[in-house]
Amino acid sequence: MATANPVPDVTPTPVEADTCLLVLLTAMPMEQLESVLTNLTTSFAAESLLIAAAEALPKDSYPHLQFVSAPATRPSWTLTAADFVNAHQLAQKNNARAVLMLGPGADSLGLSALRDLAHAVQGNGSDLAIPCYDLPPQAGLLNSALLYPLSRALFASRVRFPLAIDLGLSMRMAERLSGVAQRLTGINQDDAPLWPIHEAVAAGYAIQEIDAGSRVMPQPSAPDLNTILPVVAGSLFADIEAKAAFWQRARQLPTARIAAAAERAALPDASADIAPMLQAFQLAYTNLQGIWSLVLPPNALLGLKRLYTTDAEAFRMPESLWARIVYDFVLAYRLRTINRGHLLGALIPLYLAWTASHINIMAAGMSSEQHVEAVAAAFEAEKPYIVSRWRWPDRFNP
Repeated sequence: MATANPVPDVTPTPVEADTCLLVLLTAMPMEQLESVLTNLTTSFAAESLLIAAAEALPKDSYPHLQFVSAPATRPSWTLTAADFVNAHQLAQKNNARAVLMLGPGADSLGLSALRDLAHAVQGNGSDLAIPCYDLPPQAGLLNSALLYPLSRALFASRVRFPLAIDLGLSMRMAERLSGVAQRLTGINQDDAPLWPIHEAVAAGYAIQEIDAGSRVMPQPSAPDLNTILPVVAGSLFADIEAKAAFWQRARQLPTARIAAAAERAALPDASADIAPMLQAFQLAYTNLQGIWSLVLPPNALLGLKRLYTTDAEAFRMPESLWARIVYDFVLAYRLRTINRGHLLGALIPLYLAWTASHINIMAAGMSSEQHVEAVAAAFEAEKPYIVSRWRWPDRFNP
């Protein structure tokens, strides 16, 4: 006699200890949250996920997912100290095996990027998985001019986006970053960015870079360079100062990955784009000589004088000059040569000059990535300069 088929058990499977992936969704609009949840359920088995967000999630639409509430944080265009504290505390409390942190706009991440970020820290032996985004040539220039070259030269890392908005973390990586973040939140710097690459390199942890393709990048609530650059550069310079004993030792740069971000078309014409940047630089050249002369040695000031008298079409900042300027500002930040706020403000027109040069170089036919790699190589070549000035700031004569 035929037997009836058993009724399938549709009860959600409890998250097993040490097997789940905690997905921390930082503050983002509800439509983005719903799209991210759809992508997660497409990419992972529901029983392996634990979703954490401060917002009231549409749980009824995802009955097989398990949710926990995360402490409320303010929307941010980058991951903050508070996010890292929350991620580790929730992961520890819920016996998670790994953490996937997703920032605003994560609904634009491809499914393969989500899977690869998680897999790298779940079963592939990595402690930090960090995406390599495919951005247009004019996007992420602060990263290209400062963050990537400094991180590569001082910490021997080829990771293209050291301040990525999405991360995969092993539990020991989450614990380390939480420890750093707690020191910041303890002094009311909840919104401060962290530098996971530097922490991983200093701890000897394994890092894996993931090709993430195109992504919509979140924009600051006040997208003003006068606000953004001092916050980001100040945080980076402070981290460099804190880890000086580490980065002054020689390290081998890893071999370049075969895969890389796709290169998009160069800009056909830069003349209209760079005029305001050059005007800002030229105005600063006449007004900030007193500050720049306290920070920069005579040969750098001479290089800036030559740029000041250069026509817009021929405007090119040598990579070695830019590298030394940045290193001089890092050193002045450490020595408190002038008020740090004034110091970082004085860097802004120099960054604009670099950006104008970068746009001109692209318009002349060099790809954005080729120029950024040349800049990073110059920072590597000039590393002995900052090491010498760091150790003997008073008697080293540039």
